[in-house]
Amino acid sequence: MSDIYLFQVAAEKTQWLSARQTAVASNVANASTPGYHAVDVQPFSAVLHASPIAMASTNPGHIGPTAPLLDSIKEVETDPAEESLSGNTVNLEQQMINLGDVGRDFSMTAAIRRAFHQLALAALK
Repeated sequence: MSDIYLFQVAAEKTQWLSARQTAVASNVANASTPGYHAVDVQPFSAVLHASPIAMASTNPGHIGPTAPLLDSIKEVETDPAEESLSGNTVNLEQQMINLGDVGRDFSMTAAIRRAFHQLALAALK
């Protein structure tokens, strides 16, 4: 089953979520450290874009996404959080939202992986 790309993407997503959780935990731990600047990992879409997984075409008549269309989709940069008087840029409310996103995304990734695994086992029976 190592040739099934869904499991490969799920493993990459799980590693990315682990790195994001570490970054959020570091931000929360340093919320009152003077001069600390909040950190975050690159979006998962950038990780996916860099991975060697590509759409396959089984028929030359099938239409695939064009390169200019894929290159035009970029992450929108947001304004940095306002610094506190001590120079700290951690926004605890935003970090709690990020932590909730990580938990929700991990649960969803695990559920998709589990459902696909059960589907593959059922197909093999």
